[in-house]
Amino acid sequence: MTRFNLSEWALEHRSLVLFFMLALAAAGVYAYFNLGQAEDPDFTVKVMVVRTAWLGASPLEVEQQVTERIEKKLQETPYLDFIRSYSRTGESVVFVQLRDDTQPSEVPDVWYQVRKKISDIRHTLPQGVLGPFFNDEFGDVFGNLYAFTADGYSYAELKDYVEAVRKEIRRVPNVGKADIVGAQDEKIYVEISHRKLSTLGVSPGDITAILQQQNAMTPAGKIDTSADRIYLRVSGSFDSVESIREIGIEANDRLFRLGDIARIYRGYTDPPEAKVRYMGREAIVLAVSMAKGADILELGEDLDAAFKRVKADLPVGIEVHRFANQPRVVTRSVNEFMKTLAEAIIIVLAVSFFSLGFRTGLVVALCIPLVLAVTFLIMMLYGIDFQRISLGALIIALGLLVDDAIIAVEMMSTKMEQGWERVRAASFVYTSTAFPMLTGTLITAAGFMPVGFAKSSAGEYTFSIFAVVTIALLVSWVVAVLFTPYLGFKLLPDYNTGSDQEVDVYQKPFYRRFRVLVTWCVIHRKTVIGLTAVVFVLAIYSFQFVQNQFFPSSNRPELLVDLWLPQGASYEATENEARRLEEKLKGDPDIENFVVYVGNGSPRFYLAMDQQLQHTNFAQFVVLAKDNEARERIAERLEGILADEFTLLRSRVNRLENGPPVGYPIQFRVSGDDVTTLRAVANEIATIMRNDANTANVHLDWNEKVKNIRLQIDQNKARVIGVSSQNLANVLESILTGFSITQYRENDKLIDVVARAERAERVDPGRLAEVNVPTSSGKWIPLSQIANIEYGFEEGIIWRRDRQATVTVRADIRGDVQAPTVSTRIDPQLDELRAKLPPLYRIAMGGAIEESAKGQQSIINVMPFMLLTVVTLLMVQLQSMQRAIMVLLTAPLGLIGVAVILLTWNVPFGFVANLGVIALFGMIMRNSVILIDQIEQDIRTGRSQWEAVIEATVRRFRPIVLTALTATLAMIPLAIGSEFWGPMAVAIMGGLVSATVLTLLFLPALYAAWFRVSPP
Repeated sequence: MTRFNLSEWALEHRSLVLFFMLALAAAGVYAYFNLGQAEDPDFTVKVMVVRTAWLGASPLEVEQQVTERIEKKLQETPYLDFIRSYSRTGESVVFVQLRDDTQPSEVPDVWYQVRKKISDIRHTLPQGVLGPFFNDEFGDVFGNLYAFTADGYSYAELKDYVEAVRKEIRRVPNVGKADIVGAQDEKIYVEISHRKLSTLGVSPGDITAILQQQNAMTPAGKIDTSADRIYLRVSGSFDSVESIREIGIEANDRLFRLGDIARIYRGYTDPPEAKVRYMGREAIVLAVSMAKGADILELGEDLDAAFKRVKADLPVGIEVHRFANQPRVVTRSVNEFMKTLAEAIIIVLAVSFFSLGFRTGLVVALCIPLVLAVTFLIMMLYGIDFQRISLGALIIALGLLVDDAIIAVEMMSTKMEQGWERVRAASFVYTSTAFPMLTGTLITAAGFMPVGFAKSSAGEYTFSIFAVVTIALLVSWVVAVLFTPYLGFKLLPDYNTGSDQEVDVYQKPFYRRFRVLVTWCVIHRKTVIGLTAVVFVLAIYSFQFVQNQFFPSSNRPELLVDLWLPQGASYEATENEARRLEEKLKGDPDIENFVVYVGNGSPRFYLAMDQQLQHTNFAQFVVLAKDNEARERIAERLEGILADEFTLLRSRVNRLENGPPVGYPIQFRVSGDDVTTLRAVANEIATIMRNDANTANVHLDWNEKVKNIRLQIDQNKARVIGVSSQNLANVLESILTGFSITQYRENDKLIDVVARAERAERVDPGRLAEVNVPTSSGKWIPLSQIANIEYGFEEGIIWRRDRQATVTVRADIRGDVQAPTVSTRIDPQLDELRAKLPPLYRIAMGGAIEESAKGQQSIINVMPFMLLTVVTLLMVQLQSMQRAIMVLLTAPLGLIGVAVILLTWNVPFGFVANLGVIALFGMIMRNSVILIDQIEQDIRTGRSQWEAVIEATVRRFRPIVLTALTATLAMIPLAIGSEFWGPMAVAIMGGLVSATVLTLLFLPALYAAWFRVSPP
């Protein structure tokens, strides 16, 4: 029975094959122009934030009474990795971090479980607790940010306009969210001197009760007649600030207007909690995110059209500034990658034309767009967008997808050179190399399996490498056996020599010299194997000198500048420092724009951002440079300015990251129960870290202690005169902070009416003893009569990890050294410190090395599955355990070239480079399979083992070298032009070069030694 020959079938149905080629090419062109585009692939941020407010409580009280209860319950969360939290005055914030191997589809259900568990213990939290509040959309990306500034308009008026714009933008297709950032809530303040109140004999409670009673929204009933229902409405609700001023207050048998004894005005939250400033002007930001599954470029076009309409309707004086433009970033990124892809295509074509000749090279050249077209079509069908990872994968695949076409057309042209007619030569491709090529293709694809099936955030981020490369490789095999024979039949030149005898093309001078070299290697097999083993061992040893890396920095032109004041700093102090730095940035010719978030961090405007939550002592600048060269100049100037002129605060100038967010790259955590011990140990760690020449900005995340004032109440005396601790706390809050009495209702707004003391009485801690406190008899006494005032310090913030107090010592990198290298260098220096730790205390490494280890472990976990797949494919193809093992032994040989090129080029070995090395094993085994299969075919045709080993190697020389050459040279644009993909490209280039040489020289020697092949 004759076996089915797909190549022969293609030549018998040429019209149908031509139709398929044209149809697939057209579909691919359509897919190319309709594929979605994004900056980064989606990955799930597996963090949930649980925030709880307990106003008035100290950090220690919040930790013990709120954070501890929440953390204890949340330890039951499925897929939990760790719980991290901080407690500070009046607030508990708990971060629930899921394991990296949590499936994205499971995450929403886990967050639902978190809500249920917290609901179960809500009744156990102290009275007066607000919340807990949940944020499980921590990973939302607001890639389009618009700053609204105004001249001649109040803040409230500007906010109303921004709200109107937000309504309009929410109607735009593909908009996911539109949030307002930096808007200040309006307040109506009732400020009154407590000295004046004590003189009049009026308590703050009296004023509160009057305001609440008059403004209460209470039903007044209804009248039902035989025909109608009529509702009664009682006047008295506030309809203006003036109506509050007109309220009557009775004191000492006299009636006063509230406005006569109090200053009543409309303002904003004072002091502010967070603000945004754009180019030195106060602003309100509208943050817009994309709906899931939408196209960022379509969203950009829709937003441009919407804002064009919006700006036309805005009054003169209100300006809109777009300072984060993700569609533009994506367009630039995609264009750069397309340029790199075009360069790689030109290189591959040049290799094909130069090495194969014009018409033979033309066959390969036509296969490239055909494979890419079908790949684009399948990407569209499976929802894989153009983004950083998929575009890089296309370039990687480009060097591999021509392998099958080169092997097929080279085999066809060789047979035609030997005198075979076209149809026979074309169909021979299928019978001789189709299945070894398929096995090699599947093995190469299997090399990318660890990233495809890695259960981690890094694996999820880079999944499309596996998807795109596998699609391209499988398509390339189909094209090689179905379309390449047709193209070869039509385009290859006529090699007919006019003789009936076959011409031996492998007797040319070059092949004769190469045959001599192979023969020498087979004869001196022990020497070749021994030398290879020695070089391999040296290469493995030299890897300890290669720097490690997680993900490289992004090539985006933004800089993040963080300013941290001491922990107890006020918002006003933070804003003053931010304004000082603004003045330094104004007029810088390298800056396109800058925005500062005072009291808060920037919204997540790109996926890998390490987002900062609200802190009064924190400000974050986002500086957009005109290009990457300008970014580096700005960074250098800023570091000098901050070091010289902002010495009283901690600052950080940081480039954007790639991959899952890490934060500070060098981190060491010390955990235990006693805070004093923790601080002491952390300070020793910080000293060791500062002594390293490559660390910068070493600090503790707990920062400094904050000032406090404790009122030691004489409870017996207070009880006698009718003053309770609760009443005293309420009076002090009304004086110093103010509290909401009622709400002023204006259209759809609810504006708090806040009572507090005059500014002179609330900002001077030295006058606290003079504060008058009302007693139950109606008299007022100074606070000093019932309380001793003590000044001290307390922890401003208490960080915990897995229910243990944890201090993290953090640092940035100085110089060209990678963070894992520095962390690994510092860690052994802490062993002596670890030995002296009390029981249950521990020091652990964090930062880039910890995140990298998670990513690497997720890959290692899949390696056995990959190896099983590869061995199965080898056994199916070779049907020999010995030959399968022989192929596996050739895979690590690429590490020789990897080590050499990484060391000589000073390129770090990171997560992406590691993926390249694993994939490299598949590429190497592909060539080994094809060579060994050729040896076995020759033996089956009657050649001796000796002749088969040498002649098969000679015949496979050109396809093996050409495929390796195209794959290597196709990596050049990535190696030179991509900071993200560069390490992977360099590793593959070095590994392929060394492995190709060893495949042609070491593998014949190994085969001869393994099977004891004797010379004739």
